[in-house]
Order: sequence, then C-alpha cells, then structure tokens
Amino acid sequence: MSFPIQGSLVTPAEARVDLSAIRHNVAVLRRHAPAVEMMVAVKADGYGHGLVPCARAALEAGASRLGTAYIQEALDLRAAGVTAPILSWIITPREPLDDAVAAAIDLSAGAPWLVDDIAASARRAERMARVHLKIDTGISRGGATAKAWPALIDRALAAQAEGLIEIAGLWSHLACADIPGHPSIGRQLAAFDEGLAVAEKAGVAGSNVLRHIANSAATVTLPEAHYDMVRPGIAVYGLSPIPELGDFGLRPAMTLSARIAMVKRVAAGTGVSYGHLYTTERETTLAVVPLGYADGVMRGATNRAEVLAAGRRRTVAGRVCMDQFMIDMGDDQVSEGDEVVLFGPGTSGEPTAQEWADSLGTITHEIVTRIGSRVPRVYR
Repeated sequence: MSFPIQGSLVTPAEARVDLSAIRHNVAVLRRHAPAVEMMVAVKADGYGHGLVPCARAALEAGASRLGTAYIQEALDLRAAGVTAPILSWIITPREPLDDAVAAAIDLSAGAPWLVDDIAASARRAERMARVHLKIDTGISRGGATAKAWPALIDRALAAQAEGLIEIAGLWSHLACADIPGHPSIGRQLAAFDEGLAVAEKAGVAGSNVLRHIANSAATVTLPEAHYDMVRPGIAVYGLSPIPELGDFGLRPAMTLSARIAMVKRVAAGTGVSYGHLYTTERETTLAVVPLGYADGVMRGATNRAEVLAAGRRRTVAGRVCMDQFMIDMGDDQVSEGDEVVLFGPGTSGEPTAQEWADSLGTITHEIVTRIGSRVPRVYR
C-alpha cells in the first residue's frame, strides 16, 4: 500500500519513502545502544523524507524523543498530534518562544541571554520550560565555551530556583565521530566529562538530567559516548554515517524516480543541453528526465552521476537544467512515461544515494535533504 502526501495526482517524479525501513533502522540503532534513550533527529523535513511520517515511524520503532533544528519544526509536529518529547536547538535573539514553551518543547541554551529569553517566556506562559544546556566541546559551533560554561550554568540554576525552567539536559556535539580514531573524539569526550563535572559541582544533578553527545556515527561505533541518550540522524534514514565501514545493516528509505517526458532520435555530433558539454558520438536516442537542480538534482551531476533506465545504468548527459536533464539511451528501447530511478536502496541495480554523494564529492545528507517540495513524497 502507498499513499502520496499531496493528493493522488500523477506527477513527473516522486520520492518513495519506505517507512518500514525507517522502523528497521531505528531497531538496528537500538541494538547498538540498548541501555539508553534515543532521540531521532527529524530536522530538515526528516532529512528530506518527510517530517511527520518519519517521526511517527521512529517513535513506533522505539525512539523515545525527537530532535529538530528549529522551533517551527517542533510546532509542526505538535500540530500533527505528536506528543513525544521534542528538543529544538537553534534559537536566535528575540525569536518568539512562548508557543514553544506552551507546547512543552524542550529548548537548547548555549548562552545566558537565551536562558533569560526562555525564562521570560515561561513566566508569560505560566509554565515551566525544559532546557538543555549546551557546551561547545570542540566543534566551535553552538554551545558555551568551557570558559563561559560556569556562567551559563549559574544563570540556568537561578532561573530554575525561580521555578521558571527545569534543567533537563546537558549536551554537546561531536565534530569528527565519522572519522574513526580521530584524536578530536577523545578530546571532546574528555571536555564533555569536565563540563559535566562542573555542572554537577554547581548543583546540576539528578536522573532527570539527560547527558547526550552521540550522533549517528557515535551511536554505532562509540559506546563510551552514549551517556544517557543517543541522537541518531542520517542512520535513521538508512544511510551509513561512516561509509568506509559499511552499511551497519541499515536500509536506505528513499527511492527517487521520474517518468521520461520525451524521447527523441538525434544524429551523431548533436550537442546536448546548455553549453553543449555533451555531444553524441553517433546516432542515438535521448531521453528527457523531468527533474533538475530546482528539485535538488545537483548541477554537478552533469556528465557524472548515474541513473537506472531501461534496465541499465546511464550517465547524466550534458548540463543538468533547472527542471530536467537528459540521458543517452543509445539504441535501447525506451518510451515516454518509462521510469528512471536516480537512487534507491540499490537492490534492483539502481545507484544509491551514497554513490551519488561519492560521484559529486559530497555526503548523503546533502543528496537527500536537497530534494525539493515539487517532488511529492509517497509513503509505503
């Protein structure tokens, strides 16, 4: 059974999302971290797979919490009826927080001013806000530096004493967990332990305070980083966080396909697409695939990335356009309406998202999150 997220219209392309693969992947990750809580990251529209359906599938499979980058993502989950705990972690100055506090969304704070903003919203909402304090242990992104960490803790404890917030978590993020043996991993875990000790000495303690730092890569390879909770992201969607170590038994959830819009026979020496970066070597059949860089098919796929069409791999022929690209079919039989698969689990000979990432010099995160809103998600 399948059902599209937007009506039932026939579309030129679709991203099929296998929710059973999502559930399978959560179960695989649970085996790697059986003794701690699991927060599944569903930010960026569930890594391009669909926010609400993937969140529900992850919770059904045993995840206990969800993570979003932005508050609006968390509010969208609440509006869809998702009641599980949710943490949102990117908040800018003067951003409205009242709705988030009222919706019982956990909020991250890496600076005293943000604790103050959250506390002010809690006072207006007449509801205690749950806050996860973030320390920067070496990624130099969000979170308080080690020097600023004590001041952040003091401000949070003061707000907690007023009954405005509850310190619900202490957390950080790893920079190089996907590079096995990288020296920064040990340094970051040591810095995190030091930050936890500072917080405990100041009075932040208790089983209700979740300590968490592990992303997908750390979930499957660094049990010492599991603490009280792991936060897998890309692995939930079946894409390996460390490709050189294999797939860890994960199943890719997304298959991106399109139906051929036009077929034409052209002569040898025919230039194809903008700039004529591809020229036919002989008389051949060209097929037009109605997906382009506006849909997330990166322009860099020009003459590089492969697709599956008429039972064989074909390389994108010529420049990827905004709405379409071409493939050279040679003398093989092909018709308008035939399916072309850009990537999928690879079980039927199609390329995988990992192969696309490798050919374009990027990571699978970028491949799947770039798939645009014109491409309907169809859930199986």
